[in-house]
Amino acid sequence: QVQLVESGGGLVQAGGSLRLSCAASGRTFSSYAMGWYRQAPGKEREFVATISWSGLRSYAQSAKGRFTISRDNANNTVYLQMNSLKPDDTGVYYCRATGGQYTYWGQGTQVTVSS
Repeated sequence: QVQLVESGGGLVQAGGSLRLSCAASGRTFSSYAMGWYRQAPGKEREFVATISWSGLRSYAQSAKGRFTISRDNANNTVYLQMNSLKPDDTGVYYCRATGGQYTYWGQGTQVTVSS
């Protein structure tokens, strides 16, 4: 069982930056692939970025060049550094952990980018 708690969301002006954190419980954090997803009002949840247990990163096209995903296995935390934010980045950001047949989600953190 893995519990995920996101933090770091908030209100920011366009062009600004935020860093999201996702703290995970459990002793096997380092073996999980970790990801960030987001859901805008009235839209489906969409992929933002993932990082494998070995550090291999993947990004949605909309995030490339602006967002950076990283992980700290010693502290069971995954981060999403978001720069050059746009109003289209507004939404609830969710952390996801995937390992074997299991997938866990956090409760989400709200990011609002004003124009």
